[in-house]
Amino acid sequence: MVFWEGYVSDEAMGTVAPVVVYWLYAGFYQLLPPLDKYRLHTRKEEEEKNAVPFVSVVRGVLFQQLVQATVAKLLFLFTSTADASGTTIQPSVPVQLAQFIVAMLVMDAWQYFVHRFMHQNKFLYRHVHSQHHRLVVPYAIGALYNHPLEGLLLDTFGGAISFLVSGMTARTAVVFFCFAVIKTVDDHCGLWLPGNIFHIFFWNNSAYHDIHHQLQGTKYNYSQPFFANWDKLLGTHMPYDLLKRPEGGFEVRLKKD
Repeated sequence: MVFWEGYVSDEAMGTVAPVVVYWLYAGFYQLLPPLDKYRLHTRKEEEEKNAVPFVSVVRGVLFQQLVQATVAKLLFLFTSTADASGTTIQPSVPVQLAQFIVAMLVMDAWQYFVHRFMHQNKFLYRHVHSQHHRLVVPYAIGALYNHPLEGLLLDTFGGAISFLVSGMTARTAVVFFCFAVIKTVDDHCGLWLPGNIFHIFFWNNSAYHDIHHQLQGTKYNYSQPFFANWDKLLGTHMPYDLLKRPEGGFEVRLKKD
């Protein structure tokens, strides 16, 4: 039993909810007070280093979400197992948890290799992936600011493949996709907040991903959005020190051997 049952279908919820959750969570970060003592970069750095206006970022994110919603609608349409009354038999909770974990691992693998390839292929980096790196100082609303081709290959196809391989139902997918969105936004929030559960339970977090957005760290820390396993296995893991700035806030500094 879920709160939307009887109001909207699982398929409709799986299409719309990730978009709504993105703007609610990213908007929450956007509306927070300055919080300079928790920032990973100063406001001056953000103004000087980021090469794209905020309005362009919003437009880019909205376009990617339009593509994602369209693909999700088609995906659910062709994979629905609902009977004539519109009811889908849900697997047991342990099975759903297993599917959730499988989907996390599949998404991590897909995004690691596609992301890394976009850095190693000079044409793709120059013409596609570099758009995301125009935000040298990440912030929450810019988490899905990508070139349309990258948004399709990395995020949209990655989500679709995770859904198909795991065998989850549309109802489980609602939770999975919303969780993935929240995690992605948090990794780009540019803050190191005390008590943040993503910093406690995931090594791959806002500081870890900040390394990748730094000029000297672009060939490291490709893993996203959940675990850092592929970086550690394939030699692209870059550890870091989290240092307090004298003027307030933190600095994420590469810790090379």
